[in-house]
Amino acid sequence: MTATNGSIAPGASRTTLAPPATNNTRPRSTGLIPTNNVTTKEGVTVRTRIDPTLTVDDVVRQLCVNLKVTEPSFNFALRDKDTDELIVNENLRKKIKNKANLKLVNSPNIEAAEIVQKLLVRDEKTFKMALWSLKKFIREEKFAQEFLSHGGLSELAQVICTEHGNTLAYALEAMHNLMDLDYGWSTLDNTFVFKVVQILSSPHSLINVCRPATAILKKLVEADPMNAPGPLIASSSRAPPVAPPGSVYRYGFQIVFQQMRREKGSLETVVNRLGSADTAMILHSMMLINSLLSHVNDTEWDEFISELERLNVRKAVIRLMSSHNIDDLTSSILDFQANIVRVTYRKKSTLVEPEVEPLHESALEYIWNCSKVQDGRDNDGEVLKWRKLGFSSENLVVEFQEVGELGLDCLRNFVADDPDLFSKVILEQLSRPVERRCPIARASNEIVELLAEHWVIFAPAYSTSTTYQPFFLNFYRVHALATQFFLRMWNESGSAAGDFSRIAALARSQVKVALQRENIKPWHEVERDFLDCEYRAVRDRQMQELEAEDDLLSKVPVRNLKEKITRESAEFVRQQRIQCLFQGAWFVNGIPTPANGLSRRPNGQWRFIRLDNGLKYLHYVDSAVQFPVRNGLEDLPERIEIAAITQIATGTCASPPNILRDHLDLPPPNSLTPSPLSFSLLTATEGSLADQIASDQTRWADWTDGLNMLRRDSGHVTSEETAGYIKALTEIGLKIKLLDLSGEKVDIPSGLSAGPPPSNTDFFFSDLI
Repeated sequence: MTATNGSIAPGASRTTLAPPATNNTRPRSTGLIPTNNVTTKEGVTVRTRIDPTLTVDDVVRQLCVNLKVTEPSFNFALRDKDTDELIVNENLRKKIKNKANLKLVNSPNIEAAEIVQKLLVRDEKTFKMALWSLKKFIREEKFAQEFLSHGGLSELAQVICTEHGNTLAYALEAMHNLMDLDYGWSTLDNTFVFKVVQILSSPHSLINVCRPATAILKKLVEADPMNAPGPLIASSSRAPPVAPPGSVYRYGFQIVFQQMRREKGSLETVVNRLGSADTAMILHSMMLINSLLSHVNDTEWDEFISELERLNVRKAVIRLMSSHNIDDLTSSILDFQANIVRVTYRKKSTLVEPEVEPLHESALEYIWNCSKVQDGRDNDGEVLKWRKLGFSSENLVVEFQEVGELGLDCLRNFVADDPDLFSKVILEQLSRPVERRCPIARASNEIVELLAEHWVIFAPAYSTSTTYQPFFLNFYRVHALATQFFLRMWNESGSAAGDFSRIAALARSQVKVALQRENIKPWHEVERDFLDCEYRAVRDRQMQELEAEDDLLSKVPVRNLKEKITRESAEFVRQQRIQCLFQGAWFVNGIPTPANGLSRRPNGQWRFIRLDNGLKYLHYVDSAVQFPVRNGLEDLPERIEIAAITQIATGTCASPPNILRDHLDLPPPNSLTPSPLSFSLLTATEGSLADQIASDQTRWADWTDGLNMLRRDSGHVTSEETAGYIKALTEIGLKIKLLDLSGEKVDIPSGLSAGPPPSNTDFFFSDLI
C-alpha cells in the first residue's frame, strides 16, 4: 500500500489510500480527506479517497495497484460492506457521497463460477452458504449472465428437484429472484414446473419452502406470450401468439394449470392456505390465485372457474376481509374482488346454449327435475314445459339472453339451496289462475339484472370499488334472498301478470337499502332486510324515491347505454392516470411506520418519479431540494421495476420532521402518524421499494390508481376520487345522450324484441342517406 501526501500530481493515481492504523496509533495524515473505507479480502481496512469521475473498473484497477495485488484487477469488484450491493457506475457516486463502507471481493464472474462449482460438488460445508449467496447475487445482471453461461440454471433446477428443507427454500428463493430477469430461464421445462407444483402441494413442505414455490408459479403464469414486451406480430391465425426463440414469455396459465391438474389437490392446497397463520403465505397464495384468474385462457376457463367455486375461494376471501390483521393483504383482496367482477361480467355475457354446451344442458335438467313438474301441451298444441317454471317462452336462449350464464347459475343455486321448497313454490303457483302466477324464472333473471346494475357489472376492465364488497362475493346468496323477497312481495300485494315491473321496482329499491354500507354491515342485517320487511313499508319508501328519480333511467336500453358509457369512462380515466405517470412528479420521501417492514433509505427528502414509455420501470432521483427535471430519463439515474411491485399500500408512512410544509397538506412535523397522502410500493419479500407522500389528494389519486392499473394482476381502484371521476363522466355522458334523444322527441321503449329473420337470402343492406 502507498500513502498519499498532499495533492495528486498530474497523471498520478486518483484512487488514493491512507495507511492502516497499527498498534492502536492514529494513521499519519496525508493531507487529503478519505471518502470511504475499503476492506480487503484479507480483512485489512484502509481509508481511501475515490475520485467520483472514475469508472468502477478504474477504481478497482487503481486499488489493486496501490494494494500491490498481483492478480489481474478484472478478477475483483467492490461491494457495499453492509448490504453486499455490487458497486457499479450507476451507484458509485452515491456510495462515495454517503461515505459507504466498501469491500474488495471477487468479481461477479469469479463468484458465479465458484457458486456453480459448489452446486455441482454439493459439499455439505459450503453448499448451503453457496445457495444463500446465490439468492442475494442472482439479481445482479453481471453475476446472472456469468451464472447462466456456466450452466447454473440447470444445476439450480436439479437442486430444487432433489433437495428439501431449508436448502430447498434457499434454492427456490434463488430461482424466484433469477426469474425477476426477463431472460435466461426459458429452458425450464414441464418437469420442473410439475416439481414446483408437487413441492407446493406437499403437506410436509415448510412454510419458507411454500412461499417461494408459490411465487415461482405466479411468475410462470405471468410469463405468457401475450405479456411479452414489444408489439404483437399480426397474424391471421386465431391461435395464441408464439414466443420467439429464447424468450421467457413461453409459459402462461395453460402450462402451469396443466401441471396443477396432474398433482391432485394442488389448487385446493393454494386455497386452503388462505387460512394460514402466516401472513406472507396468505399473500403469496392470494397473488397466485389473482394471476391465475387474470390469465386464464378460454379453453380452461370453465374448468378452472368451476374448480375455484367448488373450493369456496370466495368464502375464504370473505373471512380474510373480516380479519383484523390483514393490512398487508388489502391490495390483493381488492385485486381478487376486481377479478371476480371480470368473471361475473363474462358469465353474464356468455349465452346459454343447452344444445351446444353440456354444462348448460345439465344445469337446466337439474332445475327441471327439482321442480317435479310434468311437461305437456298448451291450447294451441305447442310444448308447455319451461313456461310452467315462469319463463315467457320455451326458447331458453332468448330467455337468458340478458343475464347469460350468470342467470342460469343463479337459478340453479337458488334451486339447490332448497329443492323441496322450489318444487313447492312452483306447484303452488301452478295451482293459481294463469294471470295470478308469479313467474319465478323471470323473477330470478330480473334480480340478476338488478344486482349487476347495483355492483356495476358493466365493464371487464377493472372494478371501481375502493372498499371491500363481501356481499358481492356472496352473489348467489344475495340473489336467493332477493328472489325470495320478490316472491313474497308478489304474494303479499296480490299481484297479477301486469304488475311484474312494479314488483321489480320494489326489488330494486330494497336491493339499494339492504346492500348499503357493504364494507361494515353484518350479514344478518342483510337477511333481515330481505326476509322481514313489510310490503307497505317498502312501497311507501319506494314511492318517496320515485318522486326524486326519473323513471327513464330504469329502462333497459338506457341501462345498456349506461354500461357502454361506463366502460368508455373507465378507459378514459385509466389513460389519464397513466399520462400523469409519464409526466412524473415530485414526492416527499416518507418515514415508514413500523408495520411497513423493511424499507430503503433515500438520499434526500424529495424524490422525482417518472414512468418510462415501455411501462416497465419507474425512474427516479432523490434530492435535498426540488429542481427542474428535463424530459426523458437522463436526470433519473435510479429505477424500480414495475413487475417487482406486488402491492401499492396507502397510509403507510409519516412525513419527516424537517420537511418544508408550504402548500403541502401534511400532518404536524412532530407527528409520526401516517399521512393520508402517503403510499408505499411493496414487494412480497423485500419490504418497501419506495415510501412516498404526495403533495395533494389529486396527485395521490393519480399515482396510486395509475400504478394499480399498470400491474398485471391488479385492476382495482384505490381512491374515491378516481371512482368519482368514472361515475361523474358516466352520468354526464348519459345525460348528453339522453338530451339528444329527448330533443328529437324519440320515445324510448322499455325493451326491444327482435323481429323474425328473413325467409331467404335474397336481400341487401341499403346505404344510409
